[in-house]
Amino acid sequence: MAFYENTIVAKQDLAEKDLKTLKERYNEIINKSSGKVIKIEEWGLLNLANKIKNYKKGFFIHFKFEGNKKTLGEIEKKIKIDRTIIRHLTVKYKKLDTENEFFKKS
Repeated sequence: MAFYENTIVAKQDLAEKDLKTLKERYNEIINKSSGKVIKIEEWGLLNLANKIKNYKKGFFIHFKFEGNKKTLGEIEKKIKIDRTIIRHLTVKYKKLDTENEFFKKS
């Protein structure tokens, strides 16, 4: 199994309840598809450098997890049909940094 980071950018007009549901949904997807969530970071509402689908801001949710090809396939499949997500990025790592939070709310 390899280590991954997946960052999801959700629409800016989502309610707090919808964000919580979104976070729980992807946490469950990772855990059910032979993966293991190590850490979830909520970076909050941040400005986007460029407009994406007429949105200037987005809610950022960052998952650090351990998984395999099946896990990545499930995540990609669900993200493609999820209308609340405007952008996402998955990166593979040899070693995962769980100590630092770069967008920690102060």
